[in-house]
Amino acid sequence: MLLGLDKINPDSIAAKDSYGRILTYGQIITLAEAIEQTVAPRSLFFILTKNDVGGIAWVMATILSGNVPLILSAHTEAALLSNLSDTYQPQYICVPNDTAYDGEEIGNFFGYHVTATGAQKARMFNQLSHLLPTSGSTGSPKLVRHKYDNIEAAGLNISTFFELTSADRPLMVLPLHYTMGLSMVFSHLKVGATILITDLSMTDPCFWKFIKDEEATSFTGVPFSYEILDKIRFTRMKLPHLTLLTQGGGKMPAELNLKFAEYCRDNGKRWIATYGQSEGTARMAWLPPEFAISKMGSIGMAVPNGQLSLRNADGLFITESPATGEMCYTGRNVTMGYAWCREDLALGDERRGFLPTGDIAYRDADGFYFIRGRIGRFLKLFGNRIGLDECEQIVKSAVTCECACTGNDERLIVYLTAGSEAEKAKTTLIDAVHLPANVIDIRIIESLPKNEAGKILYSKLNNE
Repeated sequence: MLLGLDKINPDSIAAKDSYGRILTYGQIITLAEAIEQTVAPRSLFFILTKNDVGGIAWVMATILSGNVPLILSAHTEAALLSNLSDTYQPQYICVPNDTAYDGEEIGNFFGYHVTATGAQKARMFNQLSHLLPTSGSTGSPKLVRHKYDNIEAAGLNISTFFELTSADRPLMVLPLHYTMGLSMVFSHLKVGATILITDLSMTDPCFWKFIKDEEATSFTGVPFSYEILDKIRFTRMKLPHLTLLTQGGGKMPAELNLKFAEYCRDNGKRWIATYGQSEGTARMAWLPPEFAISKMGSIGMAVPNGQLSLRNADGLFITESPATGEMCYTGRNVTMGYAWCREDLALGDERRGFLPTGDIAYRDADGFYFIRGRIGRFLKLFGNRIGLDECEQIVKSAVTCECACTGNDERLIVYLTAGSEAEKAKTTLIDAVHLPANVIDIRIIESLPKNEAGKILYSKLNNE
């Protein structure tokens, strides 16, 4: 069975949520068997999940039963859900019980009910395991196609470098439909651990009661998560059972990174930064904790059983170090490709284990990788190549508000959430990037558009 779940004691607790509900390993398998007996094999499900045990149960049981779920947020906008439904025509929709959906209900377990849509079965590749929306795709039908081997590879790779065991009790705040959140499920279920899952806000006292009462052993977050933890003075809290802090989902500000790395070093905890994409089943690189300070800002090295490389603009691999180029990844966790429509579900493995990440990276003399920016996240002004990610880091080092940088062939556009910081941001950029003041356009907005994982949705910012 996938991830060896049938070899784990069925009475062991697979997950517990902040509402006090419990899910055992045996119940996941029982639900998978019930799905097998109820629906035709290789059916397409839309599962709209919350961060609760029901979400984990339905996602895992649907995959184990040989059916294919598209995993979405329970808060997906109606227009987006309608567009996806029209495009892919799922046979079944699984939603939380407090969410209404028209159709014939065929099952109700763990706080979720399933409705048959009446749609015909789609033709699907026999190794297709599940689908995820691409990060930030707010209106696009573009989905990432995963296969069963991706799940096995992610479970093995991540559990290996995090050194996970059945005694682990990870706190899961990342959404289930977010690739890093789902990878937490795969890697911890593989070792028989108990996932502590919650949708409570980190500023809610009940959130911290849940951590303490359940003796959470690890926390995984994105930079935005750690910004919140810093504001509520996490480093002053007494959490003796919490021994591992992990970070992914983008580059952290250097000062914040150093603060948490030093906190972990001084308090007998591990700080592990990771790098990944949905196209690589979440994690493709990690920075071992012993290098958290000496190589701060690096994504480290490839995960176990994977390989990182650089190639130049001509597509040739760069063997010497130090060097800069497009970072590529090779491994079993590389997904099969994208789907844009229902017919694409029948496509096979188009990537064959090789993924050009689209990230520009620097590899130092010791073989550690540092992300410098995205291909396409560059402007050319007055003949100069301007990195938008670099500009963001420059501005963030000088201001106390949030910022995002976009632009076009005529100007660099900087979005700030505080008008009082406009002059400081502009002056800092002029000094650092040596651009004329008249091509730097500062715009003030109330808040930056972000997805549930805290990533900026640049497509929602106006570049005109």
